[in-house]
Amino acid sequence: MTSPARVEETRKNEAESLNIRHRILNVAPINSMPYIGPPLPHSYVPSSPRVEDPEAMVKVGPAMVYCPLTTSQKWDHIVSASKTGVSLTGTAAMGQVGPVIGRVDIGENENSYFFRVSLPGVARDQTDSFSCDMEPDGNVKIKGVTTTGESIVCKNSQVFRMQSKNLCPPGHFSITFQLPGPVNNLQFSGAFGADGILEGTVPKR
Repeated sequence: MTSPARVEETRKNEAESLNIRHRILNVAPINSMPYIGPPLPHSYVPSSPRVEDPEAMVKVGPAMVYCPLTTSQKWDHIVSASKTGVSLTGTAAMGQVGPVIGRVDIGENENSYFFRVSLPGVARDQTDSFSCDMEPDGNVKIKGVTTTGESIVCKNSQVFRMQSKNLCPPGHFSITFQLPGPVNNLQFSGAFGADGILEGTVPKR
């Protein structure tokens, strides 16, 4: 049988043990100095708040930047400036910049077909250098000669050596496309405007 004195001593020991576990130590803080060495890898550097320019925040939509010749450092700066853009180099970026020859829009109503063809830089004279032929099945074939992309240009009694040649190179070309259905090709009417757009209308058969 345990005596009352023994029980009281046991309770005191348990109380002291709890106090030691939950005791808050009053320790002086350790002296610290700011780190002045070289920047550490993967270190976090808090950025200072910036005041955004309202004019700079205006969205311009999808855009393209053409850089014919640049250094890798300049290219890295261009890519890093775009947060959501797509970067293309090498053969993926070999497409010509400038007006594209041969883009076609086609429309129709109950009686006829209508089309437009982009022909920038194409000679519009009435000689054999340009033609637009149409077959009864709706097949359209355009032939012509481009006058852009030369290395030397003579204008107004002056000679210019071209520093860039981004337009279509000079020479003969052909464009072929198909209308949705057969046509009365003998009633075809077309007009080649000064804006470089060929428009044509032909009745359905």
